[in-house]
Amino acid sequence: MNTIKIDPQRTIGQLDRNVFGGFAEHLGRCIYGGMFDEGSPLSDELGMRQDVLAALRELRMPIIRYPGGNFVSGYRWTDGIGPRDERPARPELAWRTVETNRFGTDEFVDWCRQAGTEPYLAVNCGDGDMREARDWVEYCNGAQDTYWANMRRRNGHAEPHNVRYWGIGNEVDGPWQMGMKTPDEYARACTEYAKLMKMVDPSIKIVASWTSGWFQDWVERGQLLMEQAGKLVDYMAIHWYVGNREDDFGAYMALSEQFEDRLTASAGLLRAMSSCLKLQNPVYLAVDEWNVWYRTRGDDQLAEVYNLEDALVVALQMNAFIRHADTVKMANIAQIVNVIAPLVTRPDGLLRQSIFYPFAAISQAAGDVALDAYWEGETFEGGGHAGLRVLDVAATCADDSAVMVSIVNRALQGVAATVALQQGEFAGAGEATVINGSDVHAYNTFEEPDRVTARTSKLSASGSTLTLELEPHSVTVLRLPLRR
Repeated sequence: MNTIKIDPQRTIGQLDRNVFGGFAEHLGRCIYGGMFDEGSPLSDELGMRQDVLAALRELRMPIIRYPGGNFVSGYRWTDGIGPRDERPARPELAWRTVETNRFGTDEFVDWCRQAGTEPYLAVNCGDGDMREARDWVEYCNGAQDTYWANMRRRNGHAEPHNVRYWGIGNEVDGPWQMGMKTPDEYARACTEYAKLMKMVDPSIKIVASWTSGWFQDWVERGQLLMEQAGKLVDYMAIHWYVGNREDDFGAYMALSEQFEDRLTASAGLLRAMSSCLKLQNPVYLAVDEWNVWYRTRGDDQLAEVYNLEDALVVALQMNAFIRHADTVKMANIAQIVNVIAPLVTRPDGLLRQSIFYPFAAISQAAGDVALDAYWEGETFEGGGHAGLRVLDVAATCADDSAVMVSIVNRALQGVAATVALQQGEFAGAGEATVINGSDVHAYNTFEEPDRVTARTSKLSASGSTLTLELEPHSVTVLRLPLRR
């Protein structure tokens, strides 16, 4: 028997809803033909695909990162403002295409307002400079009678966009990046960029680019960034993508150990440096690119097709963010539509891929406080690890009135589990959402869109325990009211 123990008083910390964020880049069909599709009968007069917006609202994403990604390291933001027909087309070097710039800053902010989400802009720290970055902050947030604020007004936005979150560069540790920087070069650049941008608007939140390649210098990078820019940055960004190239289900399910290792080590360095430097401002982790990605590359526009086992791994990552809620205050799944994404469009509609469903279920159900859940039971071996718990669990509570428990069953057979409440009692009627398919390789198509889907049913939980049967290879999200 597997047992999950929940104590509403045993908390990890406040769960920042920004961990349910997204990411959109000028890559493949994410923007053009995805979010923005001029002339489509499914778009509004601004060119915004309304079916995409409606589906994304189901995911309850509170923040979207833009415009890249590798793209931003060669991006001139001024190309993407003003009359669309007068904007210059440029060679796009990161993904070897041509960027028309018909979708830019104002369109993205307008799109975010429709989606009910906050914009998070990354500035060019590749072939760009500090002046471009500070001008972009002024364009978006300036309220005075100044050049760039007036330019925004002439472009049809009288009020400031009030963009609160700003990233300085993207994956600067990667040799694939335009303007890659050594640890010392980036620490210096980040310090000066952040200083100048906060001179324009002291209220903004700065996200520094820490590591994406997880090379041997990632600790050095973090230390130098904290030493030089620790008083200016609000988040340190890490990236990862994972996959199952060897078609080894056990090793794929064991990736939870990698997530735990990276989050724990990163948080430890931030805490150590904050203590050493006696920083008064908290510096948090932002996993502002994460997902499953291993099948596709630029040649096929990163149009990854996701199956059920990918959905399980997405849920594993989300559970890890919740378990590290005291440090992880932002996470952005990459990306949101067509490009390594939960949604796929074609001219006549859209498809929800398998990974859509665990994201939606956990995001919709999560409470505002992460709980320190304890669980024990059956184990498995995979990826060089032994004694791994078959179940992967995260839990939250909301105003002491309900708990959410997210459970990934990594076994290929059903298992029984008991959820035991350590204090108080369950209040009766609850809900369970189960994400599953016929087998771990099942995936959705436009012709068969429900091979992997979510089913929600009522359940009754009274007293202090709930026993349930967890389906094979499934994600189960429980919403259980508590008796006050």
